[in-house]
Amino acid sequence: MSYTYFAFFMGLLGSIHCAVMCGPLIFAIEGGQGLSWTVFFNKVLYQLGRVLTYGSLGFLLGTIGTFAQIQGWQRSLSWITGILLLLIALFQLVGKNNRTIASLQTRAVQPVVRLLSTWLYRPGGSFVAGILNGLLPCGMVYMALISAINADSPQQSFLFMLCFGLGTIPLLFLFSFLGNLSKSFKIGFSRWMPFLYFLLGIWFILRGANLNIPYLSPLIHIDGAINCA
Repeated sequence: MSYTYFAFFMGLLGSIHCAVMCGPLIFAIEGGQGLSWTVFFNKVLYQLGRVLTYGSLGFLLGTIGTFAQIQGWQRSLSWITGILLLLIALFQLVGKNNRTIASLQTRAVQPVVRLLSTWLYRPGGSFVAGILNGLLPCGMVYMALISAINADSPQQSFLFMLCFGLGTIPLLFLFSFLGNLSKSFKIGFSRWMPFLYFLLGIWFILRGANLNIPYLSPLIHIDGAINCA
């Protein structure tokens, strides 16, 4: 399976989590608009704006990843990424039920949501609202971005996140009309998110360990090879 196919199916499967967690929010913002070609077109613009934000973030992180490769910092970047993922996993396991943390998260998101809803009802504002939606915190997007940083170039990172975003469109587009049905899809997927973070964090740490284990810990840099004539 190619890198872009992997990104698309990562988005397609990850959109289950997004629909469960964000379905009510999507319906609250986009729902109740009736059904017409204008509404349909605006919803398409909204989704495309969101996907473009993912692609732009991928390009930004891909640039950082390429710079790290040029400088020979791949192993350090991999270790830092792995440690951050483990900390996020621990935070989600320990702090997700903390009311203070939940309140802080809500406060952080509210300004973006208010700005998003303001743009949504302006003429042609659906695209801008979608761009803002792409900035909302999402665990699956974080994991996709971390995967994109390992692409061969910023352009490949952009393409990875673009394909990831396109994979999320079918289900999230459906829930923009039928967001209340997200309760029917609540299968406890979010409970597994810390473990996904944990597994990905371990993988990045092993990758940085340079153990010469195919797929799990391949050689990133062979000492001395850079000095060969």
